Amino acid sequence: MFSKALSYVAAARLAVVAVFLTIGAQPSLADAGFQQWIRDFRSVAIQNGVSGAVYDRAFSGVTAPDPTVLEKARYQPEFRAEPWEYFDNRINEDTVSTGRRLARQWAPWLDRIEQQFGVDRHVLLAIWSIESNYGEALKNDRIMLNLPRSLATLAYADKRRAKFARTQLIAALKILQSGDISVQHLSGSWAGAMGHTQFIPTSYQAYAVDMDGDGRRDIWNSVPDALGSAASLLHKSGWRAGQTWGYEVVLPEGRKFPAGTMPLSRWASIGVVRANGKPFPRPSDNAELKVPDGREGPAFLMIKNFFVLKRYNNADTYAIAVGLLADQIAGHGGLVRDWNRPFERLSYQETEELQRRLGALGYYEGPIDGKIGSGSRQAIKEFQSRMGLDQNGHPSKAVLQRLRGS
Repeated sequence: MFSKALSYVAAARLAVVAVFLTIGAQPSLADAGFQQWIRDFRSVAIQNGVSGAVYDRAFSGVTAPDPTVLEKARYQPEFRAEPWEYFDNRINEDTVSTGRRLARQWAPWLDRIEQQFGVDRHVLLAIWSIESNYGEALKNDRIMLNLPRSLATLAYADKRRAKFARTQLIAALKILQSGDISVQHLSGSWAGAMGHTQFIPTSYQAYAVDMDGDGRRDIWNSVPDALGSAASLLHKSGWRAGQTWGYEVVLPEGRKFPAGTMPLSRWASIGVVRANGKPFPRPSDNAELKVPDGREGPAFLMIKNFFVLKRYNNADTYAIAVGLLADQIAGHGGLVRDWNRPFERLSYQETEELQRRLGALGYYEGPIDGKIGSGSRQAIKEFQSRMGLDQNGHPSKAVLQRLRGS
């Protein structure tokens, strides 16, 4: 039992740890603490402009933290994706062909969005692909969760994310209060990202638009609203209409390059040229050099729109993936210099075949989706071990050939 001298704060911290680590072992204690947190946070929400009726409706029937959220919050993968893996999973025959098909399907709306915001349609399609697999993720109940419960779970049980979760929960409740979405459809990822284009609630408040004119900003069910909202975010962040995001370049051998930005004309004067042989269209644009796979991989000079893309997700790899996928959807072709991949790459269809064959042999139980994640890598390693091969987990042509012979 706790000592009477134990402070309330210390007891609360211990309760959080208990919930976070042993929710399955002591559900009644965890539920009681969580329910008390919900009751206590009600006054905070009201002080921040949320009505008591909306708050009560949002948490009706919510009695325990979401174990899926706790599982994902705890999981910190040790594996750091190599550049080739990150990009192969996001830019492939399937994501490109689907993007082109959806560009035709939604062309009238994309025309209107481009006219209003000046953001290239192919960039919006690439964001849609990377954020939610063109909306397919929204159909997965394991991914899309009850948003108030998810954010309350993080606020209650995850010290690192508590401040963020409280802020996002207030914003989510205000979205509910606005009438843009019903409580039954207020869903999001475990960390609060919502809809086709995965806005966190505060970004929704700042940038979401009612593109289809039905009186609601519905990024969950309206593709025009979702793509228009993504365009709104980029437009308000300084997107330059009619300009690209960057250029693949070839670096001269044997010299170092300055950090920071300088005009494209200056880069050209020291021997940096476009990989496709064309001149830079606006030599006065400032640009920064990025080599995400080192000097042996592709190199890029990034201009203003690349840094605007990072307002969506502040990672170089994300912004590069959006730009490269957008270019391929638009028909501009792929990289001149490929990633420094230590094996021969499989096509999307071959990757699916690899997953199916690993599954048939009992090594793999995940989705057949053409994407190589931790489950696929582990399955490949187990198969390689059985075959007496180097256990590197690479989805290579050599591994697929061995699987075909098994």
